[in-house]
Amino acid sequence: MDWDLVIKRKSEAINAVVAGLFAMLELSGEATASRLPRAVFFAVLRVLRPAESAVRRLIVFAARGLVVKVAPSRPMPKGHEITKSAGNRPPAFRLCDTRKGFPELREPRVRYAKHPPRILFFGPDSRIDDLWARPVAVPPPPSDGTVSAARLNRRLQALKAALDDLPRQAKRLARWRKRREAMPGPVFKSPLRPGPPPGRRKRHIHEIDDILADCHWLAWDAMRTDTS
Repeated sequence: MDWDLVIKRKSEAINAVVAGLFAMLELSGEATASRLPRAVFFAVLRVLRPAESAVRRLIVFAARGLVVKVAPSRPMPKGHEITKSAGNRPPAFRLCDTRKGFPELREPRVRYAKHPPRILFFGPDSRIDDLWARPVAVPPPPSDGTVSAARLNRRLQALKAALDDLPRQAKRLARWRKRREAMPGPVFKSPLRPGPPPGRRKRHIHEIDDILADCHWLAWDAMRTDTS
């Protein structure tokens, strides 16, 4: 299979979908919208989720056969600390699928009482819990029909940056896999979760659904035949 041709065609198709998302938001480059109408927000999100999954699988078969060297981990120098000052740094694209949770296998959560015990004592005031000042419920502000778009904007920017530089993302994934293989007992070694990909729909209602189905099959085939 000509993987370079496959990557070119699929990346062009996903780029067209992403351009449509930016057109829906009327964004270009680094421009952002702080709030969006609820209908527009969820319309973009319904396409963004499968688009992210398709790009992850595109990166998987772009990293097929790639050999990289991982630098040894070093302790942080004294006097340095991790801060949140790098707010202008472009967001990094998430290389791994979100894993499914199985709440039926978790231990039941212990529930605690919301109010103090109703202990009685002798005297004019017979209830201790009256000594605690109960918070007054503040009504939520009226909704204006919009939602915050900050996180959505960062996800779109990360998706576009990953598509624009697939070789760099492929090296990131190759280094991630090499570090996982060196770990004594990693929870998972594959960037793709078992089963259907995130954002997959049984009924294909958008162009991205067909793209995701093709990329999902190609990614698993690439990992099966990868001997790097």
